[in-house]
Formats: sequence, structure tokens, C-alpha cells
Amino acid sequence: MAKSSKLRVMISSHCNDTFPANSKGRPLSEIRRTLKAEIEAVEVFGKPIVEVWINEDIPPQGGTWDSWDVCIQAVTQCDVLIALSNGNAGWAQSGGDIGICHAGLMTGLSRSPGKVRLISLGNVKVSKAAEGERNRRFQEYVEKQSLFRGGTVSTERELMERVKEPLRDALVALTQAGVRESSKGRFHSGEALDWSRLHFNARHAEMRRVLRDAMRQRTGSSEDGDHLFVRLRDVDVLCVPTAIPAALTVSAAKEMVGQPFLRDHELSPVLSRRKGTHGGPVHVIACHKTATEAQAIRLLGLPDATVVSAPFGVFVADGVQKVQFAFIVNCRDESTTRHGAQRFFEWLAQTGEEALVADRAQARARIVAAIARETKV
Repeated sequence: MAKSSKLRVMISSHCNDTFPANSKGRPLSEIRRTLKAEIEAVEVFGKPIVEVWINEDIPPQGGTWDSWDVCIQAVTQCDVLIALSNGNAGWAQSGGDIGICHAGLMTGLSRSPGKVRLISLGNVKVSKAAEGERNRRFQEYVEKQSLFRGGTVSTERELMERVKEPLRDALVALTQAGVRESSKGRFHSGEALDWSRLHFNARHAEMRRVLRDAMRQRTGSSEDGDHLFVRLRDVDVLCVPTAIPAALTVSAAKEMVGQPFLRDHELSPVLSRRKGTHGGPVHVIACHKTATEAQAIRLLGLPDATVVSAPFGVFVADGVQKVQFAFIVNCRDESTTRHGAQRFFEWLAQTGEEALVADRAQARARIVAAIARETKV
């Protein structure tokens, strides 16, 4: 897919299956052609703004290319990926492989999850053959992603309308995301420069204030004195905001945070008086500059943990002690700090990690209570 001045939309599906399934409906390849024509006919101020990629329209490639390469490249280069999923994983070379539809969706989600929109067409039945096993793996993969997709589409008319909904949503979301990114600047002027002029203690206080305020304003959040609980699924999780006001390589700045989870037992009285389902603490650390997985592991002090690098920074979860913390990187001013916190909680929701964080937080609260009893806090 060459570079274009238009918004590049890819519509992906298994080509030969009819829709609705087990009916005399049209093949999905024909439906995609109709969608392509309708979408590309849309104009803004008299000019078309969208081009649609479907593999039916792609000419043969060179001898070193196959259909797999072409589709994966299209997934990588498109601005919006609309996946019409009927649970068919698509073609694969051997029985143990994943199908092309599975690979395309996985590539989109791993490289740029914000551009992926899934539309569920129901699931084909799973057989015991190799193809059926591929379909089963694909259907389980889609289910684990917890992607928002609305209700299952059952008619072609519903499908035609449903495709337009995520496209409108993507246009707005991607435009707003672009505005946020372009608003960040290079940190050498404006509020970012003001923050850089502050001494460590003042910058630490300002970063922590903004981070706490961003979490406090989330739906379901509540306060208990100076302590903040954030609602994750149905659990009130005690979130502790703090900040590293310089690069993590600067010892004086890093020591302002230390290993905060070593004092979690001091928060046991706060947790013990909380009503309803609750857990924590989870430490959310605003970093003035960047952070790496290696630095996160050194802070934890244990190599065997879940460590994930994401657009917001780095997330760490210890499966034994249930310690959890997140580095929110490049918190150079109020906007970047709020945006980093926003992306952290969006990542939790999009990946399904939110439920796991809530479960670990409840376990951490029980561990903290036991430590507090032994130390008589």
C-alpha cells in the first residue's frame, strides 16, 4: 500500500465465506467490493478523503512476494484496519500455523491497536481437522483481546451500516490523537520549560499533583483523606501517585521514590477501613524522562516478573508478592502527564490487563494486611 494523501482503510475478512453463514448470501469478497465503492464515494468539501484496500483489487506482486506478505504489509501501512471476523482464521501452510486472518489481526493489534476496529459476524463451527484447530485458536485469540465490537451482525444490511460506525469513530479518534501528539512540542518552551526550571522537590510535587488529579477525575474514583482509590472493573484499587523528577540515571531523583512498595504495609489501615471490594496498593510513577524495562526490573529487585513496555511507559507486576507499578514516561508538563496516565488506563482496558491488575491488587491487600499484623502497624 503506497503512501497516499487520503486516509488509508483496510477491510479484512475471509474472502470466500458467504454472509450470513450457511445461507445463499453473497461472499464476503463481494460485500467488501460494495463497501469499498460506498466508502470511497464519500467526499469532504467536494473531494474524496478515503481509499480502501481490499486484496481483490491488488495486482500480482514480484516473485519474492506471496499473498501473506502483501496482506501483512497492508495491515502495517493502513491508517484504519476494519476486521470482519466470522471466526475463520484463513489460509495457512501447515496444520500448526495460524491463519492469515489471525496473523493480520494480531499484527494490527501488536503494532497499532488504536487503529483496529473489529466487527463480529459470529463464529464458524470448529471441526477436528487442522483447519478447525486454526479456527479454534483464532476464536480464542479474539475472545482474549476483549475488543469492543458491539453486537454480532446478522444481516448484510446491518454489516454495511456497522462498518461505517467504526470508520466515523476512527476518523475522530485518530484526528484527536494526532492533535495531542503534535501539541507536545519538543519540551524546550512553554510549560515544559517551566517545569524544567523547577528544582527537584518542586518538580516532584507538581508532577505528583497533576498525576493524582488525572486519576482522581476518572469515573468511579474516590478519595479517603489523602489517599486515592481508582475503580478497575468492580474493584476499588488504592493507587499511589509519585514522581521521579529527572532521568532515572540521576540517583538523587530516583531516591525520591526508592522502592515504595517496601512500605505498603503502612497503608494497611487505609485498606482495612475501606468498604466493598478493594485492593492495592498499585504505584503509578510519573517519570520526567524515559524509562526502560531494565530500570523497572532493578527498581522491583526481582527479575522474574511481568514487564511490559507500552506507549505510556513500562508496567511491572510481580506474580508472587503481587507488587504492581507503572512508569508513566515523558511527564514534561501537565498535558503530557495527563495524557500518559490516560494511555495507561486505556491500555489496561484494551488488553484485558485491568481485570488481572484488580485481582492482583486484592491479593496484595491481603499480603499487606498480614505484614502489618506481624509488624504491628
